Amino acid sequence: MAPSRGKQADPVTAYAKSVLAGRIVAGPHVRNACARHMRDLDDGAKRGLTWDLKAARFALGFFPDVLRLAGGQFEGLAFKLEPSQAFIVGSLFGWKRKDGTRRFRRAFIEEGKGNGKTPLAAGIGLFGLIADHEARAEIYAAASDRDQAMVLFRDAVAMVDQSPRLSEIIKQSGENPVYNLADFETGSFFRPISREKRKQGSGPRPHFALCDEVHEHPDRYIVDMLERGFKWRRQPLLLMITNSGSDRNSICWEEHEHAVKVAAGETEDDETFAYVCALDEGDDPLEDPSCWAKVNPLLGVTVTEDYLAGVVRQAKAIPGKLNLTLRLHFCIWTDAEQAWLPAATWQACEDEDMSLDDFAGEPCTVALDLSEVKDLTAMAIVFRDGEKEVTRDDGEMKVLPKFAAFVEFWTPGDTIHERALADKAPYDVWVAQGFLHAPPGPLIRHDHVAHRLYELSQDFRVEAVVYDRYLIKKFEEELDAIGLDLPLIEHPQGWQQRQSTELWMPQSINETEAAILEQRLRVAVNPVLRWNVASAKFITSPAGLRRFTKQKATGRIDGAVALAMGIGAMACAAPVPVSPWEDPDYRMAVI
Repeated sequence: MAPSRGKQADPVTAYAKSVLAGRIVAGPHVRNACARHMRDLDDGAKRGLTWDLKAARFALGFFPDVLRLAGGQFEGLAFKLEPSQAFIVGSLFGWKRKDGTRRFRRAFIEEGKGNGKTPLAAGIGLFGLIADHEARAEIYAAASDRDQAMVLFRDAVAMVDQSPRLSEIIKQSGENPVYNLADFETGSFFRPISREKRKQGSGPRPHFALCDEVHEHPDRYIVDMLERGFKWRRQPLLLMITNSGSDRNSICWEEHEHAVKVAAGETEDDETFAYVCALDEGDDPLEDPSCWAKVNPLLGVTVTEDYLAGVVRQAKAIPGKLNLTLRLHFCIWTDAEQAWLPAATWQACEDEDMSLDDFAGEPCTVALDLSEVKDLTAMAIVFRDGEKEVTRDDGEMKVLPKFAAFVEFWTPGDTIHERALADKAPYDVWVAQGFLHAPPGPLIRHDHVAHRLYELSQDFRVEAVVYDRYLIKKFEEELDAIGLDLPLIEHPQGWQQRQSTELWMPQSINETEAAILEQRLRVAVNPVLRWNVASAKFITSPAGLRRFTKQKATGRIDGAVALAMGIGAMACAAPVPVSPWEDPDYRMAVI
């Protein structure tokens, strides 16, 4: 099949020049990608690189000449590439090595939701299947699970259905759903694949591997499995497409960072193509629509300004939607998939002038979230801090307790540097600043924690020590060793409330959240705690009860857990205001 070459002389270079001249609005990493293209035109030959305009135009022509879009207003229309898409496709197929094979073997594309990444990847897959002259080509639509892999693959199937030329060549297997597209003449196929392949024995030999929604991949398994099969091919392609993510310990963040550095010229990698949409520092997508095009290159085509304006209005009105909106639509890597609290709300609770000395001799509750190797050990010290009149959403006015809290942290000193790299957290800086204790040893020193609790018992009236039962037996041994006898109260972490205690995590979370939102909580500034709160995530029961989950968190959350335990315990112990109408004498006097 030989599609037409198009009429534009060089749409790839034209796009790069327009971006660099400011005629097309683009973010910093796309500007860097365009500058890289122009630099390589000037000096790429020194590294054995050549710009093959004929090859680029051949691939660009395949889309409008052969492919037809499917769905909604685009049903049956020729796949006319927008300028940003032409830059991507032309770059992938136009740049060559000295031996005549393609330069780029890896590509990382990060754009806002709804900008046509998946149909573009499906079109590239179909090009690899029938127009790239590869015998027995294997094209895979890959994702973290089969359902997600089918999203991209269904786009490819729909394009085949819409195109008479493709329907003549490509044979489909299966009905509802189709699971394979085949070109019998070359022995090639296109099919979905996911982590379930782990159970299937022999590995694939991809010509093109199209990895969708990389931010949802839990690890590198599917990408590494596909790349290992590249050894069978002369010019394979790994195409990764994604929205921005929330986990900086993920494959997506690793590939994002690598792509950004490659585009900027900080890392030399002639095999990787990068098109990473991002805002510039100082851009505010919630207030300034002029920056939207930087992260939505198909703004006005597949994504409308009215739609984004509606999304922004919701994000402003509903705090729980904010992080998801920033991540999906404006390419901002957030601290959590859905923030427990907006950063400004938490920072309003922080008090730089608070000191434990202010509460000398006062009653307090201490909460412990113990750990041994990987997690932080956190100790929350919570005091009563007066009362405040609060009008709830139902219009009822209540007098509720205020709290003051201090949270301290411990981590193993011997592994602090390795764990700082693994967690992408500046543990060594926090230790130097006094916000994190790191006694020598490969494990958390519970004797140090016990001695700290002894010090607190000398300065304050420790009314209770609430704990999660994990490691509590070992900790009790440390308390016995120093002769410290304090009331210990278990604080269950799950959804079930035990009869032996009034404490349970869903209620403690609610108490903590209410105290924060109603400005009834002061917290001593600690960047470790701030990170923990920003990383906190929940799982919710069918009854709507929430508890913390460390499995889904984007960082450590031990401080947030300890804080909630401490406030929950203190709230449970605090006097509950009684409505005067519950007093019969008051009712009779009024009546």
